[in-house]
Amino acid sequence: MTNAIHPVDQKLPWGRTLIYAAQHVLAMYAGAVAVPLVLAGAIGLSTEQLIYLINADLFTCGIATLVQALSIKNFIGSKLPIVQGCTFTAVTPMIIIANTHGGGAAGLQVVYGSAIFAGIACFIISNYFSKMLRFFPPVVTGSVITIIGLSLLPVAVNWITGPNPAAADYCSPSNIALSLVVLAIILFIYRTCKGFLGHISVLLGLVFGTAIAAAFGMVDFHAVGEAAVLGVTTPFAFGLPVFEPVSCLIMTLVMLVTMAETTGDVMAVSSIVKKPMTEEMLTKALRADGFSTALGGVFNTFPYTAFAQNIGLISMTGIRSRYIVATSGVLLMVLGLFPKLAAVVACIPTMVLGGAGLAMFGMVASSGMQALSQADLQKKGNSMVVAISVAVALIPIGVPSFYSHFPQWVQLIGNSGITIGSIMAIVLNVLLCEHKPKQQEELQAKLSLQ
Repeated sequence: MTNAIHPVDQKLPWGRTLIYAAQHVLAMYAGAVAVPLVLAGAIGLSTEQLIYLINADLFTCGIATLVQALSIKNFIGSKLPIVQGCTFTAVTPMIIIANTHGGGAAGLQVVYGSAIFAGIACFIISNYFSKMLRFFPPVVTGSVITIIGLSLLPVAVNWITGPNPAAADYCSPSNIALSLVVLAIILFIYRTCKGFLGHISVLLGLVFGTAIAAAFGMVDFHAVGEAAVLGVTTPFAFGLPVFEPVSCLIMTLVMLVTMAETTGDVMAVSSIVKKPMTEEMLTKALRADGFSTALGGVFNTFPYTAFAQNIGLISMTGIRSRYIVATSGVLLMVLGLFPKLAAVVACIPTMVLGGAGLAMFGMVASSGMQALSQADLQKKGNSMVVAISVAVALIPIGVPSFYSHFPQWVQLIGNSGITIGSIMAIVLNVLLCEHKPKQQEELQAKLSLQ
């Protein structure tokens, strides 16, 4: 009988750990700063305030990631290699809350009050929310993981094309060509190199892609010179939080939606790293979301969730250690403290990130399909669960305004393809499939171990 350490709990040499951790940071950086960028412009913050928000966001992202990967007294945090970041689900509600209460710093005080309240609520109800795990047999698990991957792919495409259709360089052939070169570099390294080099194929693709972009004058380094050397995040920098009842309820609903997304993300990571998913593990992961969201309200940031961007990186590289992800949390904290370093990372062109994103996000979808192979799709109802849940999840991706005439709470749920697709998979599984709880549990455990 052996007491082999699970790959999730293995500690690698420090040199490799730092490089793998840097790869995680580069993969998620654009997504990490997207929320403060969008919010600041929508509620009328100054450039100085935006810079402060970005620094605070990176710093708190690091703390949240450390909590999720390492755990606090084995009570908060899943001990899985999960990178935490601000959820985009909360952006629209936060903009509405802030602008309803005057915008700017005054609006942020209400946003942070509602975030603290919602984070505490999430922490309290996580133990009950995790009971949903019994509604996730392999057909639902596979559908949800597939939906996560397919929902992320448009993010990579937008990185390549640019977000603004009116921009002169939108869908520029040179941008598309550069992203394909990056993808080709990653695939070449992944296919031909073994061991360490193969595991950092995404990092090398980003480095070579940025170097090529710089050679053609496609990288702007001005922000590095203009960035401050040191930026310290202090609690309640925009004023004490305001706990406005309606805003607190809205943000709590946002966290319920986020908890559903986190459930799918944790399931995906659990399947990829071959560590059986348990109700206790999910509860601890959701507690970490609640804790980090409340902490974000104190440190001038926003609701946190598992970052699906990094799930594909784990699947692609096969490096499963949570200590690598914890190290990436430390690096994020350093970037938050030293804005000049963060500005260097920000110089990576989005089309370079897009080329890497195609590979990483596609791997998430591939993992979902692998999970579905463990479900009996010939069995009555199973195929329909997959078909309808995936189809419904793709609606807001294909037509973002599809739910625009529905009530706000419907839009909140429907506009997240991951959330609406996951709910649909659970409901259809209950309605259409035959249920034998013991066999489902055995199959779920078998899926996680394979």
